[in-house]
Amino acid sequence: MIQELIRHTRVLEIVGDTIRVKASGIAFGDIAIVENVGGETSIAKVVELDHNIVSLQVFAGGKGLSTGASIRFLGHPLKVTYSNNILGRIFGGSGEIIDDGPDISTDLKINTGGPTVNPMKRVLANKMIHTHVPMIDIFNSLVESQKIPIFSVAGEPYNELLARIGFQADADVVVFAGLGLIFDDYHYFRTQFEDHGVFHRTVMFVNQASDPIVERLLVPDMALAVAEKFAVEEHKRVLVLMTDMTAYADAMKEIGISLERVPATRGYMGDLYTQLARRYEKACDFKGAGSVTILSVTTMPGNDVTHPVPDNTGYITEGQFYLHNKMIDPFGSLSRLKQHVIGKVTREDHSQVMNTMIRFYSGAVEAERKQSMAFELSPFDLKLLKFGALFRKHFMDIQASMTLVEALDRCWEVMAECFDPQELLMKQALVDNYFPKKKKSASSQ
Repeated sequence: MIQELIRHTRVLEIVGDTIRVKASGIAFGDIAIVENVGGETSIAKVVELDHNIVSLQVFAGGKGLSTGASIRFLGHPLKVTYSNNILGRIFGGSGEIIDDGPDISTDLKINTGGPTVNPMKRVLANKMIHTHVPMIDIFNSLVESQKIPIFSVAGEPYNELLARIGFQADADVVVFAGLGLIFDDYHYFRTQFEDHGVFHRTVMFVNQASDPIVERLLVPDMALAVAEKFAVEEHKRVLVLMTDMTAYADAMKEIGISLERVPATRGYMGDLYTQLARRYEKACDFKGAGSVTILSVTTMPGNDVTHPVPDNTGYITEGQFYLHNKMIDPFGSLSRLKQHVIGKVTREDHSQVMNTMIRFYSGAVEAERKQSMAFELSPFDLKLLKFGALFRKHFMDIQASMTLVEALDRCWEVMAECFDPQELLMKQALVDNYFPKKKKSASSQ
């Protein structure tokens, strides 16, 4: 902590929001206090070390900053408040309280950006998180300790989907990380959590679009540090929601350019994969404790899944939910961990219902293609067309909300309305047990 007593007054250079100073014994990621000649102070973060030349990103920006400013290094990375008092509270991008609640500045402070968990301390994912979103629960189940993104494009209701999962999922604690949010989106998440009665078990870390860009890089670390603490010490099942990781990567790129780093693909930094992985790999089911599950939004510029951010994300994570035309696309979505829970901790018919429904919907899409080209349709094609319309209405619409058992029962009702039992090609025991004895009209429900 000796650096805390030393004020460095020799600012070598100010480039945009980045300042460079000559100092020794400084660690990457350390926090410093910058005091301008007029007495104004700002927080800065060490973003580059070149021998004894230290580059810092100033949170408040470099505008009006003098080369006569003094820098005091604190000797540690950014710390974030942690206690049960943070539940129901909102923090800004540098860890400060931004709501009107009581002061909790004296509560415990914990470091952010620690290492990921030793694989030997991890438990194989085997518990399902029920979201009440049928396209997730039935077809791509979310599993505790999973890291999975929502792939989307601008204009799709991805924040609406993320908020719904947040207040419907059966998690003990929800940790929200907002990155570069416009005020309307920040207000939307806050009111949704409040209106649905989950705000008392939610912690929000918010960097708005008008806030310093360096804070955008700190928000995921603060959210994940708090989530890990709740999971390990309180044995809580924690769901971390992050939006949007493309904004996080863009902030990395912008700071990298200001530091004159050599860019890689499409201007992004060469360590993009590493930086994303360090955050996503915090997802874990801790042996003898709780779990951290990460669900993040990754927007795809130009709907290009080969764009560096979704491309790297896809390699790191365990599947994706693909949001397309305001629906979760069953063909573009994937959960690589669903086999650990489907039919094991869910109802016996889950696996066969999932496969049969997707098989019929694939046939429905093909029948629609034939219809659009004016080909003659068979009686079975007409059944498939009816099924496709019901499938979109009852399951693909992101407004659809039902428990897993209700969703499985609804699947049987839809299949019964469109097909005869022998056309399902399912195990006879399941058909005998679950096929509705009297056909119900799913279209009328």
